[in-house]
Amino acid sequence: MPARGMYRALYGVDRQKPALLIAMIILRTSLMKAFLSLVLLSMGASSLLAAERPLKVFILAGQSNMEGHARIETFDYIGDDPATAPLLKRMRGADGSPAVCNHVWISYLTGDGEANGEGFGMLTAGYGSRQKPNEDGGKIGPEFTFGLTLDEQLEEPVLIIKAAWGGKSLHTDFRPPSAGPYVLSDWQQANYPKQAGHGIPQDFEKWKADKVDETGVYYRLMIDHIKRVLADPKRVCPVYNPAAGCELAGFVWLQGWNDMVDGHAYPDHGQPGRYELYSDCLSHFIRDVRRDLSAPRMPFVIGVMGVGGEQADSEIVEFRKAMAAPSLLPEFKGNVAAVPTSPFWAEELGAI
Repeated sequence: MPARGMYRALYGVDRQKPALLIAMIILRTSLMKAFLSLVLLSMGASSLLAAERPLKVFILAGQSNMEGHARIETFDYIGDDPATAPLLKRMRGADGSPAVCNHVWISYLTGDGEANGEGFGMLTAGYGSRQKPNEDGGKIGPEFTFGLTLDEQLEEPVLIIKAAWGGKSLHTDFRPPSAGPYVLSDWQQANYPKQAGHGIPQDFEKWKADKVDETGVYYRLMIDHIKRVLADPKRVCPVYNPAAGCELAGFVWLQGWNDMVDGHAYPDHGQPGRYELYSDCLSHFIRDVRRDLSAPRMPFVIGVMGVGGEQADSEIVEFRKAMAAPSLLPEFKGNVAAVPTSPFWAEELGAI
């Protein structure tokens, strides 16, 4: 791989391609609804203007891979590859600056520790990882090309609600209510009381109290933020028409690293089904999000971790299976999809 191409991949710009795929998978459901509406309209009613159609709302949530760490200054390197050069044209305006979507707006909740905040406005580059939530961080995440795709495919206005924080687990931080309290694994029950060993808390009683306080915090922050934005969409999206209302059109989940590497919560190394608890928790997450947002059939896309690419070791492969497992449940047939991102991993960089 040329040095410029390696630099591009290292900073994650090529990882925007899965966002295009994710957008199109969600749109399959949304566009089918639009097609059915069109059939009904053709039976005598006039076509609705874009301003009269419900605001399409898409929710993006997860940890650092949803935050996004691709720097804006790396955009040039996309042009080195003929396969991605057309994408670069879409990512930039006529003057060479990052494109601004015509009818896509974003509200982004992020932060560090207790310092959470919101950035919002018309979607453009800069809504990736941020040091200060309300300031352009000079980076992009999946929201950028996802939004560009929606801008091209949909005529009605679009609102993206994004909530992402680096280093967060599903087993604790994003733990959904119906999953119940955090339960120690057999390994933790056997070893934590000893209070000695690598990664074992020195004060077990304090650790248990802290775990109770930490469990589900980021799930609640996410849901509260979504509800706050939906209570007054016009604050973020000025063209919102209250008479037309809004539609929760899809949810995208990009997360996993902190669970995959947690050998204490998931201790059965090398064993099939090591991450079954992740699958169970993610299934609860999907149910709870739909329940809490009163959207029982909202399309849900799981971005399956691509780290390691096609040559990933057996533990990563096992975790990917656990991530995708909820999409195979009969109750989620037709409205939950798992998107593999491993084909977009740069194998050359994995060898460094």
